[in-house]
Amino acid sequence: MKKKKQNKKIALITGVTGQDGSLLADFLLKKNYKVIGLKRRSSTFNTQRIDHLYTDIQKPNNFKPYYGDLTDSSNLIRVIQSTKPDEIYNLGAQSHVHTSFETPEYTANADALGTLRILEAIRILNLQKKTKFYQASTSEIFGNSKPPQNENTSFRPESPYGTAKLYAYWIVKNYRKAYDIFACNGILFNHEGPKRGETFVTRKITRAVAEIYLNKRRTVFLGNLNAKRDWGYAKDYIRSMWMMLQQKKPDDYVIATGKSCTVRNFVEKTFKVVGINIAWKGKGLNEVGYNSKNNQVLVKIDKNYFRPNEVYHLRGDYKKAKKILKWRPKISLDEMIKEMVLNDIKILKKS
Repeated sequence: MKKKKQNKKIALITGVTGQDGSLLADFLLKKNYKVIGLKRRSSTFNTQRIDHLYTDIQKPNNFKPYYGDLTDSSNLIRVIQSTKPDEIYNLGAQSHVHTSFETPEYTANADALGTLRILEAIRILNLQKKTKFYQASTSEIFGNSKPPQNENTSFRPESPYGTAKLYAYWIVKNYRKAYDIFACNGILFNHEGPKRGETFVTRKITRAVAEIYLNKRRTVFLGNLNAKRDWGYAKDYIRSMWMMLQQKKPDDYVIATGKSCTVRNFVEKTFKVVGINIAWKGKGLNEVGYNSKNNQVLVKIDKNYFRPNEVYHLRGDYKKAKKILKWRPKISLDEMIKEMVLNDIKILKKS
């Protein structure tokens, strides 16, 4: 007897044009999924990260974009009803912490209520037995809780972004319990890579160093150099999202490297890629970073880049993910920084 041909799994990704969404789309397509990508309507092209999915002849008809918005309930229900996905990855969000202080209402609407809207769609459409749900949570929900932070650490968000994401975290747990929805929170610590947006501090630094190296810029302006973050590699982290939805039972997991690094140290590591050693002098807003060989000032402080509420130290404890998911980070911080810098140099040389 011939084996019955299995249908492809269908995955719906919100925020597919972002760093994580585009990487996850690539990852799932390689696993023979059919991927539905939800993207916001814009008057300008914002699909650079997924343009290759339209033209890749090896993936015919397996990627389909839909216009949608996490603030539009009827749209979300319509898309989920028409596609009936096996897995939903909610990666869409207003994800910039500093911006969340300037647009707190929109951040809450998209990041908090957007999650609720998807869960309600799953419930209303009676997809509890079919559709698994992944929620992109964040280390920002921990705020200034003492590191290392794990699944049992108390939550102390210090921004509208962190607060909105904490609502999303709890509503996922509520719906999992109340309606037996297979729903997971991935509490991902900072994760970066060449596809990171240029307004995020890591990419801002690697891009600036590439420009300085190519004599297209003289100085980079930054905020709090002493903030410590647990920075991992985005490709490592999207793998964990998929792994969570393949388990027998839904649960919440911290995904991190277990190591932290200051913004100051990140700057030093980045400049070293292009052969520049950074030294420091001055204090507070007057501190500068300079090339130790020729004393040229390359880094300055701008008070406008400080947050109204600062989160000082995030460092994750991923023992649970290591034990249950068998997940661990593969790429080191130094390897990631080198890849980002070289990629930015390559992009600038083409421009």
